[in-house]
Formats: sequence, C-alpha cells, structure tokens
Amino acid sequence: MTNLKMSVSSKAPVFSKNQAIVLGVTMSDKKVKLITHRVDSSMISNLDLSSVGVKTKNESVARIPGPNGSVFVLVGVGQEVLDEDSLREVAGAVSRAVAGLESIVFDLPTEDATDAVNILEGAALGLYEFNTYKGNPKASSIKVSKIIVLSDHKVSSAAISRSEVLVETVFATRDLVNTPPNDLYPESFADAVLKRVKGLDLKVEIWDEKKLAADGFGGILAVGKGSTRPPRLVKVSYKPQGATKHLALVGKGITFDSGGLSLKPAESMVGMKYDMTGAATVFEALIAIAKLGLSVEATAWLCLAENLPSGSATRPNDIIKIRNGKTVEVLNTDAEGRLVLADGLSAASEANPDLIIDVATLTGAATVALGNRYAGLMGTSEAISAVEAAAFDAGELVWHMPLPVELRSLLDSELADIANVKIGQRAGGMLIGGLFLKEFVGKPATGEEQKIAWAHLDIAGPANNDAAAYGYTPKGATGALLRTLVSVAE
Repeated sequence: MTNLKMSVSSKAPVFSKNQAIVLGVTMSDKKVKLITHRVDSSMISNLDLSSVGVKTKNESVARIPGPNGSVFVLVGVGQEVLDEDSLREVAGAVSRAVAGLESIVFDLPTEDATDAVNILEGAALGLYEFNTYKGNPKASSIKVSKIIVLSDHKVSSAAISRSEVLVETVFATRDLVNTPPNDLYPESFADAVLKRVKGLDLKVEIWDEKKLAADGFGGILAVGKGSTRPPRLVKVSYKPQGATKHLALVGKGITFDSGGLSLKPAESMVGMKYDMTGAATVFEALIAIAKLGLSVEATAWLCLAENLPSGSATRPNDIIKIRNGKTVEVLNTDAEGRLVLADGLSAASEANPDLIIDVATLTGAATVALGNRYAGLMGTSEAISAVEAAAFDAGELVWHMPLPVELRSLLDSELADIANVKIGQRAGGMLIGGLFLKEFVGKPATGEEQKIAWAHLDIAGPANNDAAAYGYTPKGATGALLRTLVSVAE
C-alpha cells in the first residue's frame, strides 16, 4: 500500500504502456455500448463489442488492446446509473482483473466528489493479495502503483488520505485473519499489537494469565485453559486532547476454535482461525482512528484465547465468574466467544464510555438467518441508529435483529446467574447470543436504569468469504465492518 498513489483528475492522461483505461458498458437497443466517458475511445467505438466478449452484466470485465501499449478495460455496470456502493464494487472488480498493469484510469460517471472517492477506495481494496505462505506465488511481478479517477469534482487531499488509511487498515485486518493459527495465537497476537502501534499516539496494556486471574477475568481464563498457549487481554487506548466522547470497541479473539470439550466435527474446524476476526477488526479500527487524528477517545479491548480440549480444559457444567461478578454455568464449551466478550464488555463498561460496540464471529445462526454478506446488529436503540447510519456511509451491510425478552429465560441456570446456552435450543441462536452479552453491559455512572449505549455486531457471515471473490471483496478474510467502526467514531 505504501507505493500506491491515488488521485483524482479532470484531465485524461496520455495513453501509455501497462495502463488500464476503465470504461463502463451497458445494453442499449440490444447492443453493448459504452456509457458516458471522456477519453478518446475512437479505437474501439466502432467495434461490435459483444463479438469480442464484452458483457454488460454487473462487474463483468473484458480487456481490449488500446493505444501505445495501454489496455481498455470494459466493465459491465448493469445499468447506466451507478450509486456510491456499486461504484466501489465495480472498481474493486476491475482491480482484481488487471494483473500485470501498472496504473488504472477510471473513466466512469461521478455525480460528486464522494463518487470519485468511492471509486478510489473500491479500486484500492480490490488490489489485496495474501501470498505470505506461498513458496512460489503466481502473482505478477508488475503491481498497480497508481489509481486515477477522472472527474470534474474536486476531491480534497484529506479525503484521499482518509481512504488510504482505511484501505491500509482493512488490508492489515485481512493479513491478521489470514495468518494460520500456528503462527497467530494469543501471545503472538499481543506481540503484533505492540509492533503495530509504534510511532502512534496509542497506549497498550496486556494482561497475561496471572494478571487475568488476579483481576477476575474468569471468562477469558476459562476458554484459554485448555491450550498450552495461554490467553491474553489487550487494551489499546487513544485519548486525544479535547475529546469529549468515548467509544469502546470489544473484539472476540479466539485464535483457533476447536469447540473445546464440546468438540466440533472435523470439517467444522476448518476456517476456525477466523474466529479472531472481531479482535483484529476493532484493533485496526483503532489504528485508523489514531492515524486519522479523530477527536474522540477510543479504546479497543482484544479478548484473546485459543479454545482447545485437554485435561485442563473447561468442562460442561463448570461455573465461572466474569469480571463484573456474575457467574456463568458453561453448558457448551463451543459457545466460548460470549464468555471472553463478557469479560471485555464488563471491563469496557467500567470506564463509562458513551458507546460500546462489540464485534464477533459469534454464531453460526447468524449465517443461517442472514447469509454470508450481512452482519447481525443488536443492542440499544441509540447505538443501533449510530451503527446503521455509519454502515450506510461505508457501504457495508448490517441488519437490525431483535433481542426478544421472552428468550432470556432460556439462559436461566439453577446454580449460576446465567448459563451460556440452552442445550437443544436451535431457534433464535443469534438472538440468544446477543441476550447473553447484554447481561454484561454496565449502566451509566449517572445511575440510570438503562444500560450504556451498546451495539453487538455478529459478523460470522461477512468476516470470511469462502466463495469466489466479488467486487472489492477477496476470497478469505474480508476486513468487513472496519470502515463502519471508523465512521461511527467520526
């Protein structure tokens, strides 16, 4: 990312070698036609585009040789009117298809400066690759180093810098999540945090297993006790002068989830390195907040553990005590994310922030209900409104789900304050997970009965894309919802 230059220009550049000129195509009078553009397209304007493989289906991409060694990249837009979200997606699809070229010039219609920035952002997000563990990666030696959007609308350098920061932190999130669990575990994750914050106005505090025990973090300890690699809690703080609002972010960081003694089937364990996506997302969101110099106090709590079965692992029917003093009867050790988040939410509440957002790959039920692209959103009304508005601005998908009061009794325990699951209850699993977490959100210091404003994002669906890449979303870790968190902070 450091070598990528992003800009907006009203003047079309000279055609040059290894340059992609991106034009949109749509269907008109039963013919494939170019949509409004400004570059000289005379070389291809008389071609029967459909006969050379050009399609108008949204995000379909075709390459045709252009002048001076350049390439016309014709992308299907489906319809001639492109909104903010589709501009991001189309630009990302182009970036994934231009391997071997050095620069991309987007000549797509822009209604305003926001459209131009969204093209830049989508295009940059689409360039992501993760080849760290490939001995002989197939990626081209030529990389895209320049993205230009042609537009008459002026875009500030601050807007471009913001997109650069967002793209860089999304990439860093994807890198963390894609890292295999033999290399990324609680201690190494904490070490990575220390390296990443160097040079930034951030403070880091780390709880090892001894400090976790001393300070009453029974949920994180209980989940991590089955592994030889002990758990960690990491607090990352950003407190600029003059900040009057405080945003707390809590992330589930299960670096590998076998299910513990409630062991998952073998095929269900594949991909469980992604169970730390929540922690990676909130951490990199805080990095973005600090790099952008936002005037808001922000704190990220990374709840890190490896959930494995062993002679020391937590058993079903064990009762543990969470940081806020509530006891939990563990009936299913594979419902471990809510146990570590309970500690994180309790600790975050102690600082009486204005808003708490927790992010977690919490339930398979979320994907059953919402598929693989929407995150489930639960919480208090003011928090829901804030996250929905931010997600809309970021072009990310959330869906407000209820927290039905009548389901809370399913978590009643005869021996403890609450159970972590209701055995045999398959209906409403995502909602029950949210109801459990709600128990560990504190009340404001003012003594009000209502809880601190809180939102829960169940990102089990969008955190990882195990299907084909689409738009600016690669196969594998996606970095979803980071941009939404930054928008909330703004």
